[in-house]
Amino acid sequence: MKFNLTGKHALVTGGGSGIGQAIAKTFAEQGATVHIIEISKENAIDTLLQIEQRKGKAFAYTCNVVDQQQVLNTVNSIAAAHPLSILINNAGIAHIGNIEQTTEEDLDRVYNVNVKGAYNCMYAMVPHLKEHGGVIINMASIASSVGITDRFAYSMSKGAILTMTYSIAKDYLAHNIRCNSISPARVHTPFVDGFLKANYPGQEEEMFRKLSATQPIGRMGKPEEIANLALYLCSDEASFITGTDFPIDGGFIKLNG
Repeated sequence: MKFNLTGKHALVTGGGSGIGQAIAKTFAEQGATVHIIEISKENAIDTLLQIEQRKGKAFAYTCNVVDQQQVLNTVNSIAAAHPLSILINNAGIAHIGNIEQTTEEDLDRVYNVNVKGAYNCMYAMVPHLKEHGGVIINMASIASSVGITDRFAYSMSKGAILTMTYSIAKDYLAHNIRCNSISPARVHTPFVDGFLKANYPGQEEEMFRKLSATQPIGRMGKPEEIANLALYLCSDEASFITGTDFPIDGGFIKLNG
């Protein structure tokens, strides 16, 4: 079976919903034991139960990726019992606004989750991956590569994700650690539904169509499509790939000019 992850232990941050949940479920279907890291215990348990209903293997942990000591304690505890070989740095938050609409508190909040959170997880995981090699996938964004209106803080954070990916890939070649990033365009997740409900009450369907149309392909991505790309990049079939960003964007970057 291609893209077989049997025997692999994968840690997925933000694995309780959206893209993270899709990755956790896809990896479990392909034989991996998935370790779900979530700030929301309820969401983590939801993903765990869905995986177990499909006869997959998973564990759930409540952990705030912003807290380095919490991350170290969680990762070290898992690694003491299981040989971790995959890290999916997926946990993140969004912010809408240009620089004038971005307060210091907004910037710090986005940085702490999206940048420091990813750093904390790699800081905790790399020493374990050095023992036998492994794969890191960082969830970047099309905002890492092109200008997006009113996404100042978010773009800052995802630009950092992209360059951290290159740095890790370069520094750990000799340790057989591969590090790549995935850059989605708009993906239909519960976050999108919540955003539309909060900002466009009564106009949700109309705004959903407008947002979908911004991708040249004419629709938003599906979490499962992002998960399938992550699966490939973490599989042995992708063993020659490192230090690369993979847009999955319905043509947004190249075809919107």
